[in-house]
Amino acid sequence: MRGYVRRWAIGLGPLVALLLWATMPTQGQTGGGQTWEWKTYGADLRSTRYAPLDQINATNFNKLEVAWRFKTDHLGPRPEFQLQGTPLFIGGRMYATGGTRRAVVALDAKTGEQLWMHSLNEGKRGEAAPRQLSGRGLAYWTDGKGDERILYVTPGYQMIALNAKNGYRIPTFGKDGIVDLKLEDDQNMDLITGEVGLHAAPVVSKNVIVIGAAHQTGGIPKSKTNEKGYVRGFDVRTGKRLWIFHTIPRPGEFGNDTWLNDSWSYTGNGGVWAQMSIDEETDTVFLPVELPTGDYSGMHRPGNNLFGESVVAVDLHTGRRKWHYQLVHHGLWDMDIPCAPIIMDLTVNGRQIKAVGQPTKQGWIYVFDRNTGQPVWPIEERAVEQGIVPGEWYAKTQPFVTKPPAYERQGVSVDDLIDFTPELRAEAVKLAANYKLGPIFTPPVVSTWPGPLATLMLPAATGGANWQGGAFDPDTKIFYIFTNTGITPLGLTPPAPGRSDMAYVQGTARDPNAAPPAPGGRGSGPGGGGEGGGGLTVRGLPLVKPPYGRITAIDMNKGELVWQIAHGDTPDNVKNHPALKGVNIPRTGRQGRIGVLVTKSLVIAGEGGFNTTPQGRGAYLRAYDKATGSEVGAVFIPAPQTGSPMTYMLDGVQYLTMAISGPGYSGEYLTFKLGN
Repeated sequence: MRGYVRRWAIGLGPLVALLLWATMPTQGQTGGGQTWEWKTYGADLRSTRYAPLDQINATNFNKLEVAWRFKTDHLGPRPEFQLQGTPLFIGGRMYATGGTRRAVVALDAKTGEQLWMHSLNEGKRGEAAPRQLSGRGLAYWTDGKGDERILYVTPGYQMIALNAKNGYRIPTFGKDGIVDLKLEDDQNMDLITGEVGLHAAPVVSKNVIVIGAAHQTGGIPKSKTNEKGYVRGFDVRTGKRLWIFHTIPRPGEFGNDTWLNDSWSYTGNGGVWAQMSIDEETDTVFLPVELPTGDYSGMHRPGNNLFGESVVAVDLHTGRRKWHYQLVHHGLWDMDIPCAPIIMDLTVNGRQIKAVGQPTKQGWIYVFDRNTGQPVWPIEERAVEQGIVPGEWYAKTQPFVTKPPAYERQGVSVDDLIDFTPELRAEAVKLAANYKLGPIFTPPVVSTWPGPLATLMLPAATGGANWQGGAFDPDTKIFYIFTNTGITPLGLTPPAPGRSDMAYVQGTARDPNAAPPAPGGRGSGPGGGGEGGGGLTVRGLPLVKPPYGRITAIDMNKGELVWQIAHGDTPDNVKNHPALKGVNIPRTGRQGRIGVLVTKSLVIAGEGGFNTTPQGRGAYLRAYDKATGSEVGAVFIPAPQTGSPMTYMLDGVQYLTMAISGPGYSGEYLTFKLGN
């Protein structure tokens, strides 16, 4: 059955449309200043998130006004409160995902008027999907002769090709416009319950679509035999599978010997759930691979486990491995590579280098020669602490980046604990005494009462950086990234009944004499909430001292820090805390899933989380001078940024669009332009 499509009409005559098309510059060029398009999720296949536009600048950012807004409530059976999409802009139209059934819409980019909508009702298959909601984006392809396609993946892990002009499925692609990705992965998984999906946008170059895989979120997989997260290439015209890359290598494939005791045969995950990047000069796809099952326990998968937590370069047309670099051996910390590698052309010590930089949760950007895989600056294998969890296998060394410096704090010591007042510091030290503290790569512990309850891990298991990734200015060679500063308590307990195959799983021991926790409750001690706290608080304040959210700028030619600032206002729960009355607290920044946008002069990012402002409950979209980090403007937004911002120019007017949403505020695409 075809998905529902709303038809539309356009008022431009053929001659006017032809003239408009003729004035459109190629991607990344401003041409006559009339039109600039955002054609892929990351602005380009290099994932720079850069736009060479400056109509919106430091002198006028505060004068931005809402051009239009598009609510997504009607795009699914219920409203969505976590809209993470980044739209595309091509040919005067905006394309975006939205809604709890992951509908695709085409909008008039001047007015926000819906032109068409496509939605596929997958029934039980969609309801059982591990990656639901609207996802993060779409891909666009054209043959340059009138065939224009929008490509996306449904919650139920089906790839759909739509006619970009009218939203109808392409009948010659797969079966009536659909390729079933669960049938094309060599695993014979159940079409309803097979635990695999995707939130990231497909990537497409020339005539090849590349598709990754994501599994259930969280640290407790349903089984060590989860589906494997293979990566595949498909023909953009027919949907035929062209190649498959086994991220968990089979016998005879490179890396299989890093899986001891035949653990490759049953271990799952190892997917590429993050965005991928493509070097079109060399037809190379860069795969940021997650770790295998499970996030915090690897006793059933002894060995270094290639290609877990590795950057892998493969051929666009064949899927053949060109090189790889493993960033974490035998991962135990959920340091999945969460975001797109960024393709960079650098000059290091007078030498021209075609590079690729991989931001990570652990707070480093790893930089490689993208043709050879050799590190641009030394990455040293250093001995790390060996854990004592019964039956666990430990890597004796881990890779340490020597340059550029970490953009996030790493490891936990007493110096990292809250110090607003001597009383709060004393309470923080007392709380932390129940946990194991140490540098990055300190292993998880078996949780015991009264301690150690867990290993304290910073950056948290969610980063540092996460799926939003960073941005790169190809002119100045400066890399920008937002990160969270928060602590994860990482303890292991015996599995629940029926999960003996998983050995130890994430959990924290409790006082045997205490009352059981309320269903769904977390409290304010171990396992508690609090913005910036990463789950541990002191009187409701974060255990870790601020900033809680920051933006960092790094000169990638020099491998040196340029600036670092707290991003976002101080949260209400900190600003209004009675223990801090009369205490002067500089801006702390705020946590969130924040992607940054870089233009000719600005770095632009919204805040995460609601706060009290003079304009009411909401947040701010902030702009910084990209050279210095000085804030140059801020405009109110009624809900936090939840999808990375993008910008475009249409008929000489620059627009700025982002997804906003949050508890009590359903998903909306909000678009700004300068007022008259």
